[in-house]
Amino acid sequence: MIIHSATFDWAGVVEFIPQLLVGLYYTLLISVVGLLIGFVLGAIFGLGRLSKSKIIYGASSVYVEVLRGTPVLVQAIWIYYALPLIIGTNIPSLIAGFIVIGLNSGAYIAEIVRGAVQSIEKGQMEAGRSLGMGRHLTMRHVIWPQAFRRMIPPLGNQFIISIKDTSLLSVILVPDLVFQARLIAANHFNAVEIYTTVAIMYLIITLTLSKVLSVIEKRQAHS
Repeated sequence: MIIHSATFDWAGVVEFIPQLLVGLYYTLLISVVGLLIGFVLGAIFGLGRLSKSKIIYGASSVYVEVLRGTPVLVQAIWIYYALPLIIGTNIPSLIAGFIVIGLNSGAYIAEIVRGAVQSIEKGQMEAGRSLGMGRHLTMRHVIWPQAFRRMIPPLGNQFIISIKDTSLLSVILVPDLVFQARLIAANHFNAVEIYTTVAIMYLIITLTLSKVLSVIEKRQAHS
């Protein structure tokens, strides 16, 4: 078998940078919106995992275990292709992307929320109650602010994970970075250059965010 060496043409990648930037825009948009949705869901179901109600605890546990126990790719395919058959209407790919990242990140954020709240000393709740505040008021003004500070580093890590997870959404036609790269490579036969460029773009984003998180963690440690 004869293997032909590839001819690299990095200069040819420049003309496709605008198209890749469009994909990057959608990648970041889905990551941010998805994480915001995920934080809301995570807060609800994370606190639900701490509830004394068996129904609330059970429902929250089912959500967390199902979403954490199934691959993001399977979730994306099910929501985009199977769910419309159930509800009787199509879901735009971008909306499906928001839903997938939101639901998936929410399951992991729920555990972050649960762990952060449980890490606060139980005496804090008792102190709030002794001052005449109810359980919900103590949670809101005493426990939650402290727990939220402890959530920041793992939330940042989840944001990085969500950015990488968006690369799987090209299978449901979300016009993200990988989707744009696939279009370019298919039409211009420059897969090596394009996919390497995309990998570098992901690497720059994740390394930058990791550096920011490191700075935040150091500031928290000294505060």
